[in-house]
Amino acid sequence: MNALSPLKLVPETDALVAREYPQVIKYMGSKAKIIDFVVEGINRARANGPICDLFAGACSLSGAVGHLAPIVTNDIQAYSRVIAHTYLHPLSKRALAISPDAIVARASAEVLNRSGYTKDSSKYESSLSLKEFNQLEIASRQLLAENFNDSYHLFLKNYSGTWWSSLQCAWIDALRQTIDAMLQQGEIDKGDHAIYLTAVMHAMAYCGQGTGHYAQYRDAKTLSSMNDICIYRQKSIASYFERKLRSLVKWNLENVSPNHTHTYSSEDYTDCLKQIPPSTVYADPPYAFVHYSRFYHAIETFTLYDYPNLQIKGGEVVKGRYREDRHQSPFSIRSQVEHAFSALFDGVADSESNLVLSYSNTALLDLNSLVDLAFESFDSRYKIEALTMDHQHMTMGRRADRTRNVEEAILLVRRH
Repeated sequence: MNALSPLKLVPETDALVAREYPQVIKYMGSKAKIIDFVVEGINRARANGPICDLFAGACSLSGAVGHLAPIVTNDIQAYSRVIAHTYLHPLSKRALAISPDAIVARASAEVLNRSGYTKDSSKYESSLSLKEFNQLEIASRQLLAENFNDSYHLFLKNYSGTWWSSLQCAWIDALRQTIDAMLQQGEIDKGDHAIYLTAVMHAMAYCGQGTGHYAQYRDAKTLSSMNDICIYRQKSIASYFERKLRSLVKWNLENVSPNHTHTYSSEDYTDCLKQIPPSTVYADPPYAFVHYSRFYHAIETFTLYDYPNLQIKGGEVVKGRYREDRHQSPFSIRSQVEHAFSALFDGVADSESNLVLSYSNTALLDLNSLVDLAFESFDSRYKIEALTMDHQHMTMGRRADRTRNVEEAILLVRRH
C-alpha cells in the first residue's frame, strides 16, 4: 500500500449541506432526487482530502456540494467533465462581459451560410399530411450522404431528421463553431467554454423529439405522433441556449467561488483511482444492463466534435446513429461485473481512501454479494456499513442482514 498521508474523519460540525443547483440535461441516472441521502452518506464517511466523484454522470454531487469541498470529478464520458464546470468553475470577467444574445447573433450568421440545407425546415410550421411529413424527414436524413465544405457540419450531416430538424442541427453546429472561435480568440477561457457547451447540450435535450435520451428517435406512425414531433421540430435551439446560459451565468455569480481547487478528468475509474490522493470516493456506477453510452452518445459526440464513424449493421447505419467506438461499461455486463467491483474496491483501498457506494436493487449483483467482494479487498482497518433510504443503519458482516431487500442504499467503507 502506498505511503500516503493518513485520513482523518471530518468532525460532524463540518458536515456538508446540499445547496440547490440547476440541472442542465435530462439524465436518467441523476441522483438529484436523492441528493440529500447521498450527502448524508458522504458525511458519515467523509475524511480530510478531496471528494472524488468517480462516475460523475450529470454531476449532481458537484452541483450540491462543490462550494464546500474540493472535488475530483471524473467520468469516462467526456460530456460529464464539461458539465461539471457549470457547478465548479467561476466564469471569467471576459465571459461575463459577453451577453448570450451576442453569441446567438454571431451564430446566426453561420446558420445563414447553411440555409441551402435547412430551407425545408419551415414546412414543419404548416399543415402537413403524415405522408408529407415523413417525406420531409427522409429527405433530411439523406444529408448523411452529403459532402460538406465547411468544418462545422457534424450535426447537420449526421443527425438531421432524427432527434432534430436540419435547422436545429445547423444551430447546434453554428453555436459550437462560435463558442470554439471565442476560445481560440481568447475571448473566454476553457472553463467558460465548457459552461457555454453545457447550455447547448441543454438546448439539445429540450428541443430534441425524444424523451431526453438518444437511444432511438421516434418515427411518425400516426397523426398524433407526427403532431407531437412537430412541436419539438418548431422549438428554437437558439432561444433555449440563450435562456439557459443567462440563468447559468446568474447562478454561477451567486454560487461559484474560487475557494477550492477542483480537478476535472475523463478517465476509466481504475485509472482515476491510481491518481487520487487519500480521498472520500463517491461511486455511483451504472447498475443496469443497458449502457449509458447508448443513451447519451449524441452529447458525447457534441462534446468531442470529432466526426466519428457511425455504427453499421447489415450494411446500413443503425437508426440510433451511435458512435462506432462508444464505451461499454463492465458494470453493465454480467460476466464482468464482479471483476469491475473488485477493481473498484481494490483501487479505493490502494489509494487509502474511504468509500461511499450508491447501491440500487436494479444492479446485476445483490447487496450481499457486493459486501462479500468488499470484505475481500478491505482489511481490518476498514469498517463496512450500509445506510438505507428508510434510514436503517446496518453494520455489514458476512452473515448479518442477509435477507434485507432495499431499493436504494449506500455502502460505507471507512478507515477506523
